[in-house]
Amino acid sequence: MSDPARLLRDHGVQVTAQRLAVLRAVAARPHQTADSIAEISRAEIGAISRQATYDALGVLTDKGIIRRIQPSGSSARYEHRVGDNHHHLICRSCGRMTDVDCAVGYTPCLTASDDHGFEIDEAEVVYWGRCPDCLDAPATGPTVVNTTTTDTRTRTNLKETTT
Repeated sequence: MSDPARLLRDHGVQVTAQRLAVLRAVAARPHQTADSIAEISRAEIGAISRQATYDALGVLTDKGIIRRIQPSGSSARYEHRVGDNHHHLICRSCGRMTDVDCAVGYTPCLTASDDHGFEIDEAEVVYWGRCPDCLDAPATGPTVVNTTTTDTRTRTNLKETTT
């Protein structure tokens, strides 16, 4: 993202310090929750309310500048990569999320067996599994993980096994 202010203007969005900070936070650290984005933005500009963060995320999402994704059982997360119909891999153990491109050369996920007359332009696919770090970790019982990036089912399971 070479010029975030210009990107906002090109999309008809008024440029404010809060929107710029939120946009830079999303671009720098994709797949973060609104609360994490607020913390990153606060570190940059000193003060931004939670509501201002949510407002900025809403405007940026509505204008198609960023993308909001909400995997099952997880808080909404935001990313700057838009318009390319990519998908996501999520680790069931630690909550790590990473991008994965759609099939190379074509997008089979956009061809539904029956489109019911819809013009399909995007598909949301989430692959669940365990990341390489979690696969390599010794099985010593439940691990406490950063709950801002852990899906709710994992948090609930950990809570049940540690109490």
